[in-house]
Amino acid sequence: MKVAGIFLDSTSALGADLRDHNMTRLIARVRILPSDADSDLEGIIATLSQSPPNGIVMKQSMKEPIAFGLYAIISDFVIDDAEGEMDRLEDSIKSVRGVGEIEVLFISRQSVSIK
Repeated sequence: MKVAGIFLDSTSALGADLRDHNMTRLIARVRILPSDADSDLEGIIATLSQSPPNGIVMKQSMKEPIAFGLYAIISDFVIDDAEGEMDRLEDSIKSVRGVGEIEVLFISRQSVSIK
């Protein structure tokens, strides 16, 4: 219970209070491709982590080399296991300036370790 409390406290600091959620939470790993070579990847990451839709939390992100000095962003998002949540996440990512295309790599229950 102590570990769960630490997790809940850390996520509420990000602006998402998970204490009210009784449903299963999912981790969605998404590859975000920039709209062009000059897209500000750090700006995209900052926007997604600081102002996600209500109930969605970005857990982590990393840059992945694509080719010729271009990078994609790989991000893990925590979402509710409810109808329409994945669409809401995709729409919010696509609305960020500098985002070209996105690809959902996989979705798993939050209790499963993703490597």
